Amino acid sequence: MAEELGSSASAPTTTSSSSWAKTRSLWPSILRWIPTSVDHIIAAEKRLLSLVKTPYVVEQVNIGSGPPGSKIRWFRSTSDEPRFINTATFQSKEDSPTLVMVHGYAASQGFFFRNFDALANRFKVIAIDQLGWGGSSRPDFTCKSTEETEAWFIDSFEEWRKAKNLGSFILLGHSFGGYVAAKYALKHPEHVQHLILVGPAGFSSESESKSEWLAKFRETWKGAVLNHLWESNFTPQKVVRGLGPWGPDLVNRYTTARFGAYSTGEVLTEEESKLLSDYVYHTLAAKASGELCLKYIFSFGAFARMPLIQRSDNPTYFYPFLFL
Repeated sequence: MAEELGSSASAPTTTSSSSWAKTRSLWPSILRWIPTSVDHIIAAEKRLLSLVKTPYVVEQVNIGSGPPGSKIRWFRSTSDEPRFINTATFQSKEDSPTLVMVHGYAASQGFFFRNFDALANRFKVIAIDQLGWGGSSRPDFTCKSTEETEAWFIDSFEEWRKAKNLGSFILLGHSFGGYVAAKYALKHPEHVQHLILVGPAGFSSESESKSEWLAKFRETWKGAVLNHLWESNFTPQKVVRGLGPWGPDLVNRYTTARFGAYSTGEVLTEEESKLLSDYVYHTLAAKASGELCLKYIFSFGAFARMPLIQRSDNPTYFYPFLFL
């Protein structure tokens, strides 16, 4: 069972989970339509990470509230309270290279729970919940364009880097996290020693993929309905919330199928499946925030509106990096 290392109380860039989770419902979860809360997310994360053998510390890294008139969208909330990035750091050997891990869409850092022990043998592993996901702050999502949406994730990650006082590091991104990691590397190459993209999303556009099937599907009534829902920013998480107390069962079926019956790797144990399902439910059912990036980053069919390969002055920029 993993041990939680105590973080320094005097560290200026962090705060404890208990002080951060100020908003708590007075209603017991059994009486709420959506039985979740910030406390539930933090507790579910702690239970899931108890499966990790490597000692770790979880901290809420303060990325600030921003100056008046800031162009960074998460600073334009009606509240001026500070924002936090939920961060898990795993114990490592002295002088180990730093590896920062960024999760994908509809995920959180806990999804990497099976990877932490192996990676911690060679790296100082730091895994984060992106702004608006998992146990991080969930500001109102006010972005209205692809550029603003990219800035939401890239700039909040840069503020996190500054708060953690990291110089340069190895950056790993999975799926949508790969998209964010690659865009961050393009904007701040001086901080990225190596870029590792695991099943990255967003490299090609619909036109580049020559998706004739998608064009034909859009012409059907089903395609028209789904395309309308996509452009209306109807996310999968809204289904989970709409089901209320039946949401956890749907998520359990999803995690069992994705990481069990249809998994190409080692199937989850019963305990792993139970803890992961509980964690996934609470991260999906919480307040909508980062998830609303979907329609601004991708068009219907999950094709990038601003493909990565078109954003580099040199198309071979990504070739030396590791793709998994």
